[in-house]
Amino acid sequence: MATLGILVIFPFLMAYAAASDLLTMLIPNRISLALVAAFAVLACTGLMSAQEIGLHLGAAALVLTVTFALFAFGVIGGGDAKLAAATALWLGFDGLVDYLLVASLLGGGLTLALLAARSHPLPRAAARLPFVLHLHDAKTGVPYGIALAAAALLVFPETVVWARAISA
Repeated sequence: MATLGILVIFPFLMAYAAASDLLTMLIPNRISLALVAAFAVLACTGLMSAQEIGLHLGAAALVLTVTFALFAFGVIGGGDAKLAAATALWLGFDGLVDYLLVASLLGGGLTLALLAARSHPLPRAAARLPFVLHLHDAKTGVPYGIALAAAALLVFPETVVWARAISA
């Protein structure tokens, strides 16, 4: 039952990250830190061998290295980089390629939708919402955390960790 409780935390934190990015264009560090802490608890449940935990750590380190470089070049935000790495910690290498592919597709769709929306005036009702005004501004980036979180929620149930936790 404890592992099922832990697996509720991952989807909750992903949804929280997406909502935060949508509303504020920020993904607080506490979300990524909570994901890392919850994974540490999951790792202590015995569902994973030491080798598997090491591989999950390796996946997170690889993603953090790549996303940090992308952040340094101004391609993505720092919150996106940390969220992607914390998510990779949970998914490991078995879900990483699917995660990155789905996140890329969803992120591309989100970007195109925002560009299309920004090319039209806002309806009056929407223009009253500060976060909508901010999203509609062409100088504002794309809240890519939405795509990262949605991809994680789509891919995570297909991982070995999820299957083990559900069957435990």
